[in-house]
Parts: sequence; structure tokens; C-alpha cells
Amino acid sequence: MITAIPTIETGRFRLRAPERRDFEGYAAMWADERVTRYISGKARTRGESWRHFLAMPGLWHFLGYGYWVFAERDSDRFVGGGGLSFFERGVPLLEGVPEAGWAIAPDWWGKGAASEIMAAALGWADAHLDAPEVRCIINPGHLASERVAAKLGFSRIGHHVMEPDPVNVYARPRGFTPPST
Repeated sequence: MITAIPTIETGRFRLRAPERRDFEGYAAMWADERVTRYISGKARTRGESWRHFLAMPGLWHFLGYGYWVFAERDSDRFVGGGGLSFFERGVPLLEGVPEAGWAIAPDWWGKGAASEIMAAALGWADAHLDAPEVRCIINPGHLASERVAAKLGFSRIGHHVMEPDPVNVYARPRGFTPPST
């Protein structure tokens, strides 16, 4: 079991434990309807964001993996959050495997941030978890997340209706290495 949330660094970003000072950036991101358009369809209140923010360390405590805060490596400014989870969603295709998830502040969209950050998170999963694959869900039409998932090695394996919205379920085999270009 993980006793401390690991810190991972990439060329531009740091994946680290959430700190109280991250909450304002976190709450602002989740209050932005552009961020939530394909994730619940509605902006979160500060109270909703606070409860989700507090849950991030709990994932690590109970599962041995969880969500990180994503920060700029040089300034440590909040960029987003995500990682690996299990949320008891009632989606049969998610049972028994870690679920990847990510949300990036709009200032970082289109700059390769999600792909870089989640490649590091999945590399950590490959090295530390005894799971044959990682899965994720993406709402149909969320083309940016579908592109990120494809870069990371996820392939669509099915769909499920999470009332009221359908989601597509994707899987990535352990140890996926992207083809060289």
C-alpha cells in the first residue's frame, strides 16, 4: 500500500499530492462550463469542488493509487488534476481495473499537457500496479479526450449509459509503448 503520494516530474509538469493552496485553481477549473461540458455537463459549486478535492488523497489511502494535482514544473502553478481511480460507478467494464481520468485547465488545452501528464501517470501505473490494463470513460463527442486517449494507447471496448449520458469505455494494456514516428 502507498503510504505517501508519489511525486512525478515530466519535462514541463509535476504530478504531486494536493495541497490546500491548490484549491482555488481547482475550484476555478471545475466552475468553468468548458471543462465540465463533457464531464457531468454542469459546472461544480465550490462545495462540490471541495468535496472532490478532499477525496483525492483518500483514493491513495484506500486503493494504493489515486489522483494527483498537476502543476507547472517551474512555477508549481495549478494546471489540472487526475490520475487513477475506482469510483464505484456501476459500469461493469470498469470493475476490477484502475480507471484513468484527467481534467486540464483551459489555458493548457491544445498544448499536449494532458498527453504528457497522463503518459507519466500511466508509466507509474505500469511500474507499480499489478493490473493487466487501465480503462477510462469518455463522453461521446469529446474529441480532445478521445485524441489524448488514442495517443496514450487506449482503444474503445464498449459503452455504457451513466444516467442520463452515454459514455464510451476504453482500455489500455499494461506497458503500452506508442509507436515511434
